[in-house]
Amino acid sequence: MAKTKNLKQLVYSAESEIHGTGLFAKKPIKKGEHIGTYEGPEVKKNGTYVLWVYEEDDNPIGRNGKNLLRYLNHSVAGNAEFDGFDLYALKKIKPHDEITFDYKEFD
Repeated sequence: MAKTKNLKQLVYSAESEIHGTGLFAKKPIKKGEHIGTYEGPEVKKNGTYVLWVYEEDDNPIGRNGKNLLRYLNHSVAGNAEFDGFDLYALKKIKPHDEITFDYKEFD
């Protein structure tokens, strides 16, 4: 898995046209490539930079993002997706493209 050190070689944060700060590719990222893992302490309450993952038993696990992945913005047609807390490219991402994913809010 890509740790924060390797993540900084692959992505950077900058002003986003979508919202506030965004996450951008430093170099080409191939379709299916592991971009990084959403790192941070587990939390029980929602908040800024909290990512919720729903396991098979439908119990959500939240992490308060502490690495660059916390700057990901929403797009229904995102170019990346999470598998658990691991982020993968859904398609080829060019340098300086913003990396986005579909938040898929659940009821």
